[in-house]
Amino acid sequence: MSGRIRIVGGSLRNSRLDVPGLPGLRPTPERVRETLFNWLAPMIEGARVLDLCAGTGALGIEALSRGAASACFVEPEARAARAVRDNLRRLKAMGGEVAATDAQGFLRGTARPFDLAFLDPPFALNLWGALAQGLEQGGWLAAQAWVYVESPRDVAPTLPASWSLHREGHAGEVRFALYRRALPLS
Repeated sequence: MSGRIRIVGGSLRNSRLDVPGLPGLRPTPERVRETLFNWLAPMIEGARVLDLCAGTGALGIEALSRGAASACFVEPEARAARAVRDNLRRLKAMGGEVAATDAQGFLRGTARPFDLAFLDPPFALNLWGALAQGLEQGGWLAAQAWVYVESPRDVAPTLPASWSLHREGHAGEVRFALYRRALPLS
């Protein structure tokens, strides 16, 4: 393991996550996670969470720490997926499952609706639009789901029209935004 990051709040507050030293692994900064979970505070309890490009798993583990019912971590890199599993086990974080596959492959599987999805793909791969469409069209989001999107500050990802911006912020060269899925009444 090459580093550690801290869980900011909830039952696992101040717990450390072991983070493997992998090229391109970019944990969401503590300050950003704290802001995001302040925004999510009213709805996180009991939520079904999808950490689609898990990396360190910090976003999903933070959600479990703050009362989410479950979190599915999707991570194709074997060492990163193993680190997420090990952190979940060591912290006794119940409700976490790890899918060791890539996000696009995962989204081609059998869908189940999530209340909250974290969309933070490796920046160099430019997958925001494809993954957002997969989430939206594949049955992965509950009707009023929340979607967190992290991207470079100067990138405006193309997202589904049914996602409306709730809040956004910037930290250094990163833009972070929370969207609410709002389907038209039929």
